[in-house]
Amino acid sequence: MHDSDATQVKRVRVLQEVYGREVGLVADSGNEELYRIAAEFQLGSNLYAALQTSAMKKEDELAFFRIIQLEDGEYTLESLDDEDEWEEAAEAYDELLFEEAAK
Repeated sequence: MHDSDATQVKRVRVLQEVYGREVGLVADSGNEELYRIAAEFQLGSNLYAALQTSAMKKEDELAFFRIIQLEDGEYTLESLDDEDEWEEAAEAYDELLFEEAAK
């Protein structure tokens, strides 16, 4: 089996270059919560971020977001509402960690 460009996972660092190791996200309640950037990666033409709060870390959970570059060059994060896309991002994250551990 061979990978096509659409399924290859590549590590990127767009958020970390701008914001450092953590980003603050505003919840629906209006409160800001800090998320550690666990990883950023490209899958096909999309960029994704795996983020984790300290509470999520205790439960070994991650949140996945699509990274969108705005016209002004700033970045924003978009929730993954599609279950299939979330699964693809989670599998790509696992693949990325596996490949890096094998090096």
